[in-house]
Amino acid sequence: MSYSLKGHVNRGAYDQPYSGVGIEFDPLGVKPGRTGITLHESGFLPANDDWNFPAVFSPFWRLYYNRQRGHCVLFGERDIELTPQHILLIPPHCLFHCLGGNPVPTFWLAFSFTQRPHPEQDVPMLLPPRDTELCLIRDLQALITADEKWDPTDAIYRNSLALLQVVLSRPELRWQPPVPEPMLRVRQYIERQYGTKLLAPELARRAGLSVAGFNRAFRRHFGTTPAQYVIEMRVREAARRLLQTDETLDAIAEECGFPNRAYFSRVFKRVTGVAPAGFRTKHRRPE
Repeated sequence: MSYSLKGHVNRGAYDQPYSGVGIEFDPLGVKPGRTGITLHESGFLPANDDWNFPAVFSPFWRLYYNRQRGHCVLFGERDIELTPQHILLIPPHCLFHCLGGNPVPTFWLAFSFTQRPHPEQDVPMLLPPRDTELCLIRDLQALITADEKWDPTDAIYRNSLALLQVVLSRPELRWQPPVPEPMLRVRQYIERQYGTKLLAPELARRAGLSVAGFNRAFRRHFGTTPAQYVIEMRVREAARRLLQTDETLDAIAEECGFPNRAYFSRVFKRVTGVAPAGFRTKHRRPE
């Protein structure tokens, strides 16, 4: 997640969906053999005045709803304000920046979903909230703020899933067919082994396809090439290490699978728009 209390690390922005200030539920990812929605975190901050997080990039879906203006999301060249007029849905593996210092009520869900947006579906998705969705959000906000110990409750879990079911079933959203299990396994393998040398023939073998067939299937199901997906995983982990560790750029490059520091710097800047050293200097929070 991309929410945090002041001074806390934004630990959900990269490799996990837990913000540290929400209610945590199911483990990471979709469980083997499971279909549909896996809820990871439900959260609500009545006066969230610290929502400035750069380069949020992780493998989890997010749903955001603010009932007051004051925060926005920078998504590519688009500056999208969070307003009461829209529910914001962001698919996984999308790079965006959170901007906001005004104390506004902030509601979010982090989850995994087995379906992916159709290539022609606009992302992020801006959906005018319907009465059913607003009622569920209000109920969830009341339940979360009433739970002083922040312990997961059955009511919060069920209402969160109900909200996701309603939102994700909206007719204006377009979806790809479900991803075949072999392709899901290959994607999970890439996400675990991003720091190693990943060769196309080995990935294709794991999917039971030729290299050409694997490349076509990967792009069809995930909207990008295997090579670009590997780069995105490596940049995501590098960004986390830049902000959360004191490792040198050479060490980060090696551990994240880049052959050398120069190549790491070029790729990182191409993906995030900022060189690694500048990214650390600009965005790292003081201890």
